[in-house]
Amino acid sequence: MMNVVIVCMMVLLGCTLKTTEATLDESKVMHVSGKVKCQDCSQGWNQWVEGAKPIKGCRVSITCLDEHKGLAYYGSDATDDDGQFNMMVDKSVHGKKMSPKDCLVRLVSSPDPSCNIATDFAGGKKGVKLRQASVSYRGMTKYVVGPFYYTTPTCDDEPDTPSQGSY
Repeated sequence: MMNVVIVCMMVLLGCTLKTTEATLDESKVMHVSGKVKCQDCSQGWNQWVEGAKPIKGCRVSITCLDEHKGLAYYGSDATDDDGQFNMMVDKSVHGKKMSPKDCLVRLVSSPDPSCNIATDFAGGKKGVKLRQASVSYRGMTKYVVGPFYYTTPTCDDEPDTPSQGSY
């Protein structure tokens, strides 16, 4: 009976050590992904809110600053048929560790002439900083942002407002 207890304790200790090693063994890259969709304001409310269509070929960028707020990394990716983008960024550039909180992901361009006005739904136009990793598993760190949205030129029109002084 004592042998069984000792074997069980050794197995448990081994599993604990492997879990600790996996936690300490961070990947050398961070993965950043998300989607880009087209939102058409001319549709009904439900279609506008839930019927956004993915856009193929949109450019999304990531800009990371170093500890002195200088540019450390810039990269971009084009979306696939499903509007999905995936970028991998080294966590260390020129021997310096980069902090994900100093990285900004934003929309760059849309190839669709009928849906090419960047919006700030989910922060795509101004950009979003990486905060908490969405996935952290076996040394892989992944951040999921968005979805980001473009809209049609018709939807970008601002409502007419009286100019100042004309009452």
